[in-house]
Amino acid sequence: MSQRFTVEVPVPTRQFAVRLSATRRGARLARLLTERQLDDWGEPYEAAAQVVAELASNAVLHGRVPGRDFRLVLELRPGRTLRVEVTDARGDRVPHLPDPVEGDAEGGRGMTIVAAYAGRWGVRGEPAGAKTVWAELALGPG
Repeated sequence: MSQRFTVEVPVPTRQFAVRLSATRRGARLARLLTERQLDDWGEPYEAAAQVVAELASNAVLHGRVPGRDFRLVLELRPGRTLRVEVTDARGDRVPHLPDPVEGDAEGGRGMTIVAAYAGRWGVRGEPAGAKTVWAELALGPG
């Protein structure tokens, strides 16, 4: 009787992480760095850039503590899933999907946009009262 052995070769995970100032400039830089990094990896970046823009903007507007930065992590996982994580200093301010906003409202659409692009998203508590908001996007066939 012959035996068959299957060897699984792990697909390397690509990761990019950076700390940025919790300012509008830092949020813009998060989006630009996302575009550049995904382009360097040969991946489409439009949807991910939009998700990062929303999460970074939320970190700056709602998660800012003076003197503390926010952190952006991009992780390309097997199966061409991109995980985006943004960590800010305000664990007490957890995002949620709001009720539908009025057509002329100036805000309140950020997490709705994230949910539209991401297959999954959530929030994880972190030490020192911080939180990480994450989203996973399928990048499609390579």
